[in-house]
Amino acid sequence: MSAPATGSTAQPSMVDGQARQALKEDLARFDCRVHQPDDPPLFTREPCSTMQTVHWRWKDLEPLLERVGQAIAIGSGGQRRTLRLANPGLPFGTTHTFWASIQYILPGEVAEAHRHTASAFRFILKGSGCTTTVGGEMYSMHEGDLVLTPAMAWHDHVHHGDEPMIWLDVLDISLARSLHATFFEPYDQQMQPVDAVPEHSWRAFGSGIMRSPRAQHPTSVNPLLVYPRQQAERALSMAEGLQPDPYEDVVLEYQDPVNGGSAMKTLGMSLLKLRPGFQGSRRRHTGSKLYCVLHGEGSTIVNGQQYDWAAGDFLAIAPWSWHQHINQGAEEALLFEVDDTPTMKALGFYREEGLVQGDGHQIMGAEQ
Repeated sequence: MSAPATGSTAQPSMVDGQARQALKEDLARFDCRVHQPDDPPLFTREPCSTMQTVHWRWKDLEPLLERVGQAIAIGSGGQRRTLRLANPGLPFGTTHTFWASIQYILPGEVAEAHRHTASAFRFILKGSGCTTTVGGEMYSMHEGDLVLTPAMAWHDHVHHGDEPMIWLDVLDISLARSLHATFFEPYDQQMQPVDAVPEHSWRAFGSGIMRSPRAQHPTSVNPLLVYPRQQAERALSMAEGLQPDPYEDVVLEYQDPVNGGSAMKTLGMSLLKLRPGFQGSRRRHTGSKLYCVLHGEGSTIVNGQQYDWAAGDFLAIAPWSWHQHINQGAEEALLFEVDDTPTMKALGFYREEGLVQGDGHQIMGAEQ
């Protein structure tokens, strides 16, 4: 390839672009390439995500769930009956790191045992009568309970009750898929055997403040599988006496009782209460989140657009989006939140900015 003649009037950027284009086909034969002028930017000044902020309303979801329950059977080999909250900006998932779906299980049904690399949890929304067995431990599931399924743990669910039961399923499957680390394995029976002490981890670690001196457990995996509603809401009520959080008023995160970290290594789960008259400050951060409204009404403003939510609604917020919560009603609002903050912090990618009312522009920066 000859260089441009001395005295050429061609602009350097144009000449460089022509040279890159001329190289393109030759390099491709060796599975190589150089940046082309029409390539999308590899680096951006701020996070740029195709994920969209989406509001799903319970008034729309409820009839869809009933249709799904009537039309779709729970499959063999561990397939579930779920209504997925699909993000229109993504080829897969609710956010770029996790998928949330609503599971609908009928009386007498068995969601057969399987396991997978994706970590998962259930947050029970409606009904009672189901038991879940995770790694040989069996627990009853009740409204407001949080039940964990660690990666590669066998798990199955059995409905002994009389009415349909509904819960939120969240898996970090989007993250596992992006890392090309997905494994799935059905169990060789419908249900796994239950241990002699079916609530072993709860008996050893469930108090959250005390444990047996001989209750040994590796610190890399949370031993606790269930977080009952009564205990979580009691802790949240106690937290009302603390200084309000400027963004989420009264908020507590579910934690690992052994190391004090997040309940899961990739996903964070929190319970928050927005009291009447609360007007939160604006903030944005890397990573994504999903809110599930358990009680009450309120609004969330995301990048200037207001989403008015009510009980049963879901709201997914895209990365690096300014957002704030408002409760102008007469009743408190209770929300369950899941986010990918533990993943972002573990990788050193977590950044946050906040506009605290009366305090000006406050840059939170990176968290260690």
